[in-house]
Amino acid sequence: MRSAPSSWQLPPSVVVREERHFGDRIVRCFAERPRSVYDAFLAAVRARPGAEALVCGATRLSYGQLAERAGRVAAWLASAGVRKGDRVALLLGNRVEFATALLGILHLGAIAVPIGTRLQNPEIEYIVGHCGARVLLHESSLAARVSGVAAARFHEPFAEGDSAPPAAGVEEEDTAIILYTSGTTGRPKGAMLTHFNIVHSLLHFQYCMGLGPQDRTMLAVPASHVTGVVALMLTAWNAHGALVVMPEFKARDYLELASRERITHTILVPAMYNLCLLDPQFDRYDLSAWRVGGYGGAPMPQATIAALAQKCPSLGLMNAYGATETTSPATMMPPALTAAHSDSVGLTVPCGEIVVAESGELWIRGPMVVPGYWDNPEATAQSFVDGYWRSGDVGSKDAGGFVRVFDRLKDMINRGGYKVFSVEVENVLGHHPAVLE
Repeated sequence: MRSAPSSWQLPPSVVVREERHFGDRIVRCFAERPRSVYDAFLAAVRARPGAEALVCGATRLSYGQLAERAGRVAAWLASAGVRKGDRVALLLGNRVEFATALLGILHLGAIAVPIGTRLQNPEIEYIVGHCGARVLLHESSLAARVSGVAAARFHEPFAEGDSAPPAAGVEEEDTAIILYTSGTTGRPKGAMLTHFNIVHSLLHFQYCMGLGPQDRTMLAVPASHVTGVVALMLTAWNAHGALVVMPEFKARDYLELASRERITHTILVPAMYNLCLLDPQFDRYDLSAWRVGGYGGAPMPQATIAALAQKCPSLGLMNAYGATETTSPATMMPPALTAAHSDSVGLTVPCGEIVVAESGELWIRGPMVVPGYWDNPEATAQSFVDGYWRSGDVGSKDAGGFVRVFDRLKDMINRGGYKVFSVEVENVLGHHPAVLE
């Protein structure tokens, strides 16, 4: 294997050191960090109790109000029998209740299990049963989806208790969130995102994107996805900023909301940026506050990068690469280098490490890499080796530390002995004037 050092520069006051975690993993860590995800949120509550924390439709909550609501949800969950370490499944869309339920669960030291609202009864039943959820919180409109699911069911708007019990003490390596990955074969696997994993991802976003209390983050992707819950929701609160929630992405609605709320930061997939640019009224919206635009999941066309540079000169685009198993980011691209390195997903995050195996597969290690899959030792043994997560992606890393992702290992095409990556075919098609996407 071969590796190259990351080029990310941390502030001089940020100390990184090697620590042992999850048994025998030796990883680089931020020496100063919150003890848990909920501690990170409480730090914002203490520092800015009256500042805006959550905006969703007509609802606006300060940090103090959000903490109070989360505490009442925690009290209600405790009355329903939820204790530290219990799993609570969330079949909730992008709404206030997702945020208050997530924080209420973390307050109790329980484990949140977000479920995508597009999943159907068989998938929901499997996830709830596999994780052993004690409670399933779901929207009343999705009651038919949970018919027959073997868990105590409560739909929103759920009752709230009078006062919250004291916040539970948790260890860094305790699981905070289980996210089930869809996978390409077999049943979904529940990646165990620990407090240790999530806290490091929050700090990676904070330092690499330069986020702070002045930032207003837009959540326009599903909150049940690692990007939504970690990269946007929890990251915004860790930075002591505001989170603005879109129930569902529509380009015109996004532009209107981003302009009205003076959004400074978000993460979208390239198709979302393209849909915004295609809106004939794009130029009438004031997006001058928008300074950080993360993207991932697919290559960003050069034409899109150029169009955004022209229309939003203050916007810095940052490609990012990661997965549920890496608690979101494994790489990020400094905005100033995006145009010159449009074929790269960026540099390895400060505490991470990426090596290229002999097969060309990218192996990822660091404090953000989860310890394994919930109640699935076989899958854990197959995917995690010597502290590295085997990504299943074919890629490369050059002398400057820039990482490139070519294809999924299983999707690579062998044409007469020549390796053809599907992304190469897609890139050629994308340059044809008759191809929109």
